[in-house]
Amino acid sequence: MALQFPSFDLTGRVAVVTGGNRGIGRSIALGLASAGASVAILARDGDRNAIVEGELEKFGFPAFADTLDVTDRAALEPAMVHVEKALGPVDILINNAGSADISGGVLEQTEEGWDGAIATHLTATMLLSKIAATSMKARGGGCIVNLGSMYSYFGAGALPSYGAVKGAIVQLTKSMAVELAPHGIRVNAIAPGWIATEMTAVAREDPDWANFHTMLMARTPMARWGEADECAGAVIFLASEAADFVTGVTLPIDGGYSIF
Repeated sequence: MALQFPSFDLTGRVAVVTGGNRGIGRSIALGLASAGASVAILARDGDRNAIVEGELEKFGFPAFADTLDVTDRAALEPAMVHVEKALGPVDILINNAGSADISGGVLEQTEEGWDGAIATHLTATMLLSKIAATSMKARGGGCIVNLGSMYSYFGAGALPSYGAVKGAIVQLTKSMAVELAPHGIRVNAIAPGWIATEMTAVAREDPDWANFHTMLMARTPMARWGEADECAGAVIFLASEAADFVTGVTLPIDGGYSIF
């Protein structure tokens, strides 16, 4: 009798990726489409959205893009309704939208920057998950993947707001996983390390950051920066039936940085 292995195929699934028009979010969106999913991206820049929507359509599956600021609470549910009208009920939600407030530390942290980090990363993740999970529960299952960070575990002296919200994402992921498992909904997270994106360009290219860059490479066993596309495979796995017995985990994608 031949062994039956679980599939990574996402054909017929509908996925939403917030902040899906650049960096890690764009790579995740394209990765999900490459696995057969119909993908919607929700992000603030309409021009970038249109470009990525065109890239998604090249995979031969329906795609959709809508302009959304995830800190606009009143706009979240209408955006998800637009997705369902365009593509169908959402099976996979990727809470990726985010930004980093490099305040320099708590002594320099502004209230505006602090509140913005919580609204963008934590509150939006909770509210969008609530909307998606309500629909998933009615249909008997689904998958949510949140974006953590290496700073979910390590201190971020120059980015206290970012470190705080990314730490909270891990706990929110665990809490939702416990609550939603009886409804067939799995909730996991990924924790990217030092990935080459627009957000990290200064640490890679600015001579003033040369010592910091050297320290990062010395601490990373794979001794290189990760690529955004290298985050997509983990998300495809977590969204697929290959991960049907996986929930509540935060998977590092960091070239071994978190080993130390």
